[in-house]
Amino acid sequence: MFDDTLKVFKELSSRDFRLLTGIEIEMKNFEWVPVPELRKYVGLPVEKLTFHLERLRRKKMVVRTLDPYEGYRIYFEAYDALALHTYVQRKTIAAVGSEIGVGKESVVVEVLKEPEIKIAEPEVLILKLHREGRTSFKQVKRTREHLVGKEHFSWIYAARLAAKREFMIMKSLYPDISLPKPIDQNRHTIVMEVAKGSELSKTKVLDPEWYLDEIIKQVQLIYSKGIIHNDLSEYNIFVSDEGVQIIDWPQYITKDHPHAEELLRRDIENVVNHFSKKYMVKRDVDEILGNILKNTTFEGAVTNDPEIRDLMTAEDLANAEIMSAEDFDEGETEEDFDDFTIQN
Repeated sequence: MFDDTLKVFKELSSRDFRLLTGIEIEMKNFEWVPVPELRKYVGLPVEKLTFHLERLRRKKMVVRTLDPYEGYRIYFEAYDALALHTYVQRKTIAAVGSEIGVGKESVVVEVLKEPEIKIAEPEVLILKLHREGRTSFKQVKRTREHLVGKEHFSWIYAARLAAKREFMIMKSLYPDISLPKPIDQNRHTIVMEVAKGSELSKTKVLDPEWYLDEIIKQVQLIYSKGIIHNDLSEYNIFVSDEGVQIIDWPQYITKDHPHAEELLRRDIENVVNHFSKKYMVKRDVDEILGNILKNTTFEGAVTNDPEIRDLMTAEDLANAEIMSAEDFDEGETEEDFDDFTIQN
């Protein structure tokens, strides 16, 4: 899907991006955005506007309906392009490389950032594109009448909320917690440093006792910030000679969550079970949990920030504030892609 976006990205003009942004903003009001609503974004007669929309449709950047009227919406291909456009304008990204990971809720791609000093080498970073909108609102729409019929809106909101939430907690925890440095965020995406080493699930470590101790230290340090990862496993821990780094934070909860202790225990159990099965290293989960709960103080808790709060449950999402036009950061609209490249 992201590869499809890259194929047409350099063919998109500033007018195309204004149109896509217009559809993005108006989707909060319309299931299918009517053509007349888009005139204010490009100032074209309806006939010429329809021509440009048809061009975008053939590039699979928009989807059209003719029943009961001519209307348009965007999906992840266009949302990816809008975010990428913003990063190019900010000079966060200069080139895009290969996909290095694809999951149910995200796509991870290598990107390059031009160095501030011309003689330096470009910096390799990670672009993470959230995909939560595919599934996150199913339960919400079953339990909240005011979201029924909002399928056109829910995927944008869920994916954007997940990315914003993950970026915010990463910024709050870094560098005290061992995680990749967060660089930038836009819409449903995050740019961050590359995690050091390799994924724990795909690595055979030479000293499993030491690595398990390092992970438990990080779990306790995270908890001292008032945070529980809530999705910790061998699949989102990276290991290297320097130690461990923890990734994938959008599902975090705070220590004030009603099930905080239970979910902290689950994180510990996931890690302990991995080391037990793969390395025959045995640890008592309840003993580790008890030590963390008993010996942790919260003097440096990031939960003092009102933006760091429990969210992402169906109840919270259903009650969350609907986006306004001001919530969208479409970036600059001038056509400026001369320095952007796609790496083969």
